[in-house]
Amino acid sequence: MTQQPPPYWLRDNCPCAECRDPRNGQKLFQISELPPDLAIAASKELDGSLEVLWSDGHRSRYPLTWLHDPDEPGDGRTEQGKRLWTAADFARGIPGADWEAYLTDPAEQAAVLAAVRRSGFALLRGVPTVERQVLRVAESFGYVRVTNYGELFDVRIEPDPNNLAFTNRAIAPHTDNPYRDPVPTLQLLHCLENSATGGDSGLVDGFKAAAVLRDEAPEDFETLTRTPVPFVFRDRRTELRADRPLIDVDPLGRIREVRFNNRSIGTLRADDVEAFYAAYRRFAAITLRPELRLTFRLGPGDCLIFDNTRLLHARTAFQQDGRRHLQGCYADLDALHSTLAVLHRRTAALDELAELFAGEGAGEYLGEAVTMAEHMLQAAAAAEAAGAPDHLVAAALLHDVGHFQGALRGRDLMQGQDNHHSDSGADWLARWFGPEVTEPVRLHVAAKRYLCTAEPGYRAELSAASEYTLTVQGGPMDDREATAFARLPGAVDAVAVRRWDEQAKEPNATTPPFEHYRPLLAALMK
Repeated sequence: MTQQPPPYWLRDNCPCAECRDPRNGQKLFQISELPPDLAIAASKELDGSLEVLWSDGHRSRYPLTWLHDPDEPGDGRTEQGKRLWTAADFARGIPGADWEAYLTDPAEQAAVLAAVRRSGFALLRGVPTVERQVLRVAESFGYVRVTNYGELFDVRIEPDPNNLAFTNRAIAPHTDNPYRDPVPTLQLLHCLENSATGGDSGLVDGFKAAAVLRDEAPEDFETLTRTPVPFVFRDRRTELRADRPLIDVDPLGRIREVRFNNRSIGTLRADDVEAFYAAYRRFAAITLRPELRLTFRLGPGDCLIFDNTRLLHARTAFQQDGRRHLQGCYADLDALHSTLAVLHRRTAALDELAELFAGEGAGEYLGEAVTMAEHMLQAAAAAEAAGAPDHLVAAALLHDVGHFQGALRGRDLMQGQDNHHSDSGADWLARWFGPEVTEPVRLHVAAKRYLCTAEPGYRAELSAASEYTLTVQGGPMDDREATAFARLPGAVDAVAVRRWDEQAKEPNATTPPFEHYRPLLAALMK
């Protein structure tokens, strides 16, 4: 390494089980508990890791890939990593997906959520035009944010509107609920009907508009980032106020949030009101530039998801010669970001498993006439043919991954040393799967030993290699062990996996590939 990291930073990030709970990764110590004179006593690079001996006797091991990682992109809320856009950037169409594909294909869902994160919006098409369906859309990635408008709101002409959105008037580009702190960070609008003349929707990238202001008039930009603006909403049952700047930046000066709603700005009383209004007018004029406004028409079944801390949304006026009815709700970006991160994590895990099947799995299977991958795929196919539930198909598919994990591998087992692959495999899989998958994997070796005792004819059917590994793994259970095993909650599932395991040794058998099981595995992942 070219430079040793600061001691307290390095120790605070120690990944060992004494410092972090292995189940959830949370720290088990307070920073104040570390010695005041903490220092690195010794360190060395070995097998792709940095090993550190600390002055208080503690030992840590850090992967070099982690130490050398570039700066993380942060929480995804600032302009960093965003795609700041103008209307022309979507000349070929706006990001989105069909509702059914979004629901059934994790890649489609990830693409939609990634578009919201990066560009600020996405459109789902073909969403059923039934009341309250917008709530189902929000719940597909997060939670509904309830406000004084309720869990959802109807955007249509109301006889006594408490908001101009509930009229047929044109609405200029704005963000919603700027008078709340925190503001709802996501908004969804689901079109149930739109037969009126007019009423087209518009979006403006508020981050882009703010960036234009920063380039063209940096002093005005600074004024809008440091002037708290009173945003106010009042009706018969509600009174809300939040004092926040029109443009909010993080401590590094990156644009993080835009609040812009001329209908909700209260009376500003500041030291330099004249400078604020000059900057406010300039920024407002930028948001109205035609090249920044993306205009489109929502049709029945369209559901727009957009970032309410970034995008300004608008509407043209419409005539009352037809009906225009949208239902909307609010949600929050943190849940969307969480769902997207989990989808990416699952994709990475499935890619890792696929590489295992294609790489090490292509090697021989413990003296049998099939490869390890062929064996596991045959076991999964047998489970599927038997009508087994998904978790058992997954357990059958993955039951022998432990031969590739841990200090001892499959070759050690064949050389007479038990590699305890059922335990190492279950522990490795527990990063992604629950006990319904991992425990049949953990118990499938014990199930072989049990069956040899419970069903005397079972042992006679074992292959020569399986008979050999039985001996290495402890041989048949005695009656006491067999009785205890049969009482375990996962014993029945483990026995089922074991039987498919023994069937899965046919040379040249035709089975579905690993990709066939990806959706099933994705649905089971934590």
